[in-house]
Amino acid sequence: MATSSNPFDPARMLDGIRRWVEIETPTEAPAQVNRLADLIASEYADLPATVERVAGRDGCGDHLAVRSTWGQDAPGILVLSHHDTVHPMGFIARLPFKIEGNRAFGPGIYDMKGGAYLACHAFRQICSHGGRSPLGITHLFVSDEEIGSPTSRALIEAEGRKAKYVLVTEPARDGGKIVTGRKGVARFEVFIKGVPAHAGAKPQDGRSAIRELGNVIQALEAMNDFARGVSVNVGVVRGGTRPNVIAEEAYAEVDMRVPTSADADELVPKILGLQSRTEGVTVKVTGELNRPPYEKSNAGAALFEHAKTLAAELGFDLADMSTGGGSDGNFTAPHTATLDGLGVDGEGAHTHYEQLYISSIEPRARLLYRLFQTLR
Repeated sequence: MATSSNPFDPARMLDGIRRWVEIETPTEAPAQVNRLADLIASEYADLPATVERVAGRDGCGDHLAVRSTWGQDAPGILVLSHHDTVHPMGFIARLPFKIEGNRAFGPGIYDMKGGAYLACHAFRQICSHGGRSPLGITHLFVSDEEIGSPTSRALIEAEGRKAKYVLVTEPARDGGKIVTGRKGVARFEVFIKGVPAHAGAKPQDGRSAIRELGNVIQALEAMNDFARGVSVNVGVVRGGTRPNVIAEEAYAEVDMRVPTSADADELVPKILGLQSRTEGVTVKVTGELNRPPYEKSNAGAALFEHAKTLAAELGFDLADMSTGGGSDGNFTAPHTATLDGLGVDGEGAHTHYEQLYISSIEPRARLLYRLFQTLR
């Protein structure tokens, strides 16, 4: 059978993506995540690169820092990827790797094993025939992005501060758009303590934690301002023990998204400072801003314009957008020019029909390659 001479042959790249997808990597299964880390490390074994393996902790898998052997003495390019997924073990039986026309399916294929593999492949092509890029390249694969990057954040921030540019291989959005802005993400827990009593015989002696939780929920819901881009969602609630007992305890988990640091500075203390409206009931709120807002910057805008020009040379239009979802790009954008959503195009992230568009594989890989070639 004839072998394609195209170094960006989509069929060959899709086969590489398939190998990554068929190793299931839910964040909470570190042994599985490390199996994929082994395979990723092997992809660089014959290339001019060093692979540093950062041992996992707190129930998470290992991180990998792959560094080109050149350009590490000056600010260079940091590529951010994650190799964990949200799909539980065994999900591949429900969503096996398969190809249907222009679509390839599989757990994590879109978010984000497809994009992570393309960056690896683009690096290989840079190195082919003894080549190198003007800037050094560091490719960071982290094992815990899907749960907020608790064990990798410090590593991401440290590498981001050393870099001149950051390229994030999260999937493309809305027909191939890349991301130049993301909302900040905050998470909170609400703990309410009331006074139990018999709901029939002595209800007046009780102080309902659930009723006070209702007050708290109303206060949180009132902070929503969609025109401003602020969203506050009470996503988990629980409380009480039995219907005939005035509830002594109640609990809630809250997600907040904010477009700017100023919004975070205003609203995070407001949520942490929520007080009980009922005598004899206490309200305690814990939490913080998990990911800072990724706001558009002049440096980020210039990086996008450069990528847009390269895409035009490759024969496709590149548009940008902002999104409410967070990524590891949120950690680098406040201080380093960052471009996100450089991965494959597709749809269905985190669903039972997750898929990439095969037609996006070659142009997206070539764009990453040209960014490596031209950023200075």
